[in-house]
Amino acid sequence: MKIFSICAFLVALLVLVVACSPHADAQTCQPSGHLTGRKPPPGRCNTENDSECCVEGKPYPTYTCSPPVSGRTNAKLTLNSFQEGGDGGGESFCDDSFHPDYTKVVALSTGWLEGRKRCNKFITINGNGQSVRAKVVDKCDSMVGCDEEHDYQPPCPNNIVDASKAVWEALGVPEDNWGDLAITWSD
Repeated sequence: MKIFSICAFLVALLVLVVACSPHADAQTCQPSGHLTGRKPPPGRCNTENDSECCVEGKPYPTYTCSPPVSGRTNAKLTLNSFQEGGDGGGESFCDDSFHPDYTKVVALSTGWLEGRKRCNKFITINGNGQSVRAKVVDKCDSMVGCDEEHDYQPPCPNNIVDASKAVWEALGVPEDNWGDLAITWSD
């Protein structure tokens, strides 16, 4: 009976550890739906910074959530131009403005923006052995895409920090490696 009690205790402890682990929390944000890709009109998809264009009929996951934010939230850093005519599309969500590539600004996946809670606030990005503070000015839309407003690009995954060229430069990433970098970020 004593061995059974010890085994039951160890199983309960294991369940508690798994349920409370950061990896388990990250799994709680599942796709909320799918969007079917539409082929962009000729010349209408902006492929600056290696941006992807929607593919006719391809299902793209959509998200209303992002993984939980912690002191060091894992994310994928991508490259975006917030300038007028850049691959970011229209004016920034938070301030209805364009931002030159030399300013340290970012867009966060829809869930991380929390409505507008993080708008115009600064976050710290850690990557490539460096850190930089950048202003949140836009949303990397995880709900909608493949339309004119989003430059016929697919919805963002739920773990994106989409950054200006100035952020990439501040992190010391060689320009030929810009576009996809595993990072952490915090408020």
